[in-house]
Amino acid sequence: MKTKDNTYNEARRIILKNGGIIKTAEAIRAGIHPRTLYQMRNEGKTEQLSRGVYRLTDIGMTTNPDLIVVATRVPNSVICLISALSFHEMTTEIPHMIYVAIPRNAKPPIIDFTPIQCHRFSEQSFNAGIETHRIDGVDVKIYDPEKTLVDCFKFRNKIGMDVFLDALKIYKSSRKFNHAKIMKYAKTCRVYKLVKPYIEANL
Repeated sequence: MKTKDNTYNEARRIILKNGGIIKTAEAIRAGIHPRTLYQMRNEGKTEQLSRGVYRLTDIGMTTNPDLIVVATRVPNSVICLISALSFHEMTTEIPHMIYVAIPRNAKPPIIDFTPIQCHRFSEQSFNAGIETHRIDGVDVKIYDPEKTLVDCFKFRNKIGMDVFLDALKIYKSSRKFNHAKIMKYAKTCRVYKLVKPYIEANL
């Protein structure tokens, strides 16, 4: 007969195998009873990051809990705009929400705990420039620095032209200026002629 400790240890092993974070549906499929999840949460062995997303509390602090929640709850999204700038250390802005890109025809996700702002991208733009970063055991999709710059210009009316200009300045001073890559994304996002003068002024 399984003891309570044995049940917890088995659940912990399964969650650790999943990177220390697990969704309720994944836990149930792996053999963890929902009651066990709730008991572990109530006893402080796990913490609830979002509805249906649990994390072991004894594996250290998460560095980007909001990004992890979005990546776990909305796996078909990509971190973009100011959130991507912040990840790449290309802005002095402090994002008060998580900016995510979703395909144009996708249904906007609803997430409690973490405020998000969704932006619809065309299929070609959505799929361009995606990097996958392993953060605290979870794969998080984030646009690369050059794609993020172009996206910030394209959405300048929503996030502010100053955000783009500041990011461009930081990008130029902190890393190798990849003009060809930026302009390739500009063509993909259909802002080539508009953004070209700003990019070439910084060469």
